[in-house]
Amino acid sequence: NSAFRFEERLRSLETSFSEYRQTNQFANAVSAIPGIVHQYMDQQMKEALREAVQIQTDRLQDSLQRENDEFLRNIDENMKKVLKGLVKNQVKEQVSRILPRIEEFVNATLEAEVLTRSSHSSRTSYAIAADLSEMELKKIIIEKMEGN
Repeated sequence: NSAFRFEERLRSLETSFSEYRQTNQFANAVSAIPGIVHQYMDQQMKEALREAVQIQTDRLQDSLQRENDEFLRNIDENMKKVLKGLVKNQVKEQVSRILPRIEEFVNATLEAEVLTRSSHSSRTSYAIAADLSEMELKKIIIEKMEGN
């Protein structure tokens, strides 16, 4: 009898222990849910925040790139205007210095040529007049160049 009671009590303890373990596992699983949800929400928030930061960073980079491109375009245009003005002034300066020398050289050369040709007795007065006309035309061209 006492052995029977012992076995019965043992079975009752085993059953209670098994029920306790099942209840305890369920309780553990239920108590783990808030932690799992919290971890999931943290992960989702981090991902959403990362995406939002990336989108904003991309927008800012695009905006800054557009501003930078516009700034560089403006600098390029201004540099072209300044350089064009400088070159124009330098060309005028150089032409005004060089043109009188060219004119002197052309006049001297033409006069020497006319004198050389006119000294040859075989030349006619028509040829001399043509040479003088050529010299006058060259002078007119030089004067036009000076005007520009």
